[in-house]
Amino acid sequence: MTQIIEHLSEISDRYDALFVDLWGCVHNGVKAFPDAVAALRAYRKRGGKVVLVTNAPRPRKGVMQQLAHFEVPDDCYDTIATSGDSARSAMFQGAVGQKVWFIGQPHDMPFFEPLSLLDNPIEITRVPLDQAQGIVCTGPEDPHADPEAMRPHFAVARDRGMKLLCANPDIVVDRGEQREWCAGALAKLYSEMGGESLYFGKPHPPIYDLARRRLSALGADIPDGRILAIGDGVLTDIAGAMGEDIDSLFITGGLAAAETKTSNQPDPDALTAYLQREMSAPTFSIGFLR
Repeated sequence: MTQIIEHLSEISDRYDALFVDLWGCVHNGVKAFPDAVAALRAYRKRGGKVVLVTNAPRPRKGVMQQLAHFEVPDDCYDTIATSGDSARSAMFQGAVGQKVWFIGQPHDMPFFEPLSLLDNPIEITRVPLDQAQGIVCTGPEDPHADPEAMRPHFAVARDRGMKLLCANPDIVVDRGEQREWCAGALAKLYSEMGGESLYFGKPHPPIYDLARRRLSALGADIPDGRILAIGDGVLTDIAGAMGEDIDSLFITGGLAAAETKTSNQPDPDALTAYLQREMSAPTFSIGFLR
């Protein structure tokens, strides 16, 4: 059974590094959460390392720029691992072919910028669906539109045996008070229709491998038993941590605020019922990161 705590500091001495989700934990898609920033600063001050592990379908540089816009200070984290970087690496190694049909928004175009870390990356060309070998999805063109609208296009892609590269496995995200669909919703639909979707963010292993490499690049050789994953998604953050055998802290006031009846802290009975229904077992739970 999960242990409900009041503050990160109650358990932080057990861990040398944090893998911290962004959306719903450190910011709400509009602005930073001051208490979360303060908690991460305090953790780093005592010597802990903070790796922001996000399903953002963008390169690390783009996420850093977005964090500055949300007023998340750069002294509350050490480095960033994004599902975008993990997915880009796979794309430039030919995971879905050289000619791809792109589903996303204009601000996600940096996804296609050259990746210098690979030896002999392939050249990627964006083409219409009827000319494509595969699909690259960073998110819906309209995050408020019903994903079902993509069904006719996906039927064509499925029948042609095209793979879909999903750069963000999240199903939904809350931007302020408004809920938006993410790439994961489209990948889920495509899989349900019989297509093959490739995932590179949480809860799938590639992004955790990237996070460990980013942590190692800091000169920190930290075993998994000394890492705590923090996030508000039981299907992404917590499921990923469980799959990697990493302890986790569930932020109940994010995506599952209603289900867990979280105002300041979750209602214990509602939390237990929710976790049982989702078959999730976070090590710890807290209303908000603080």
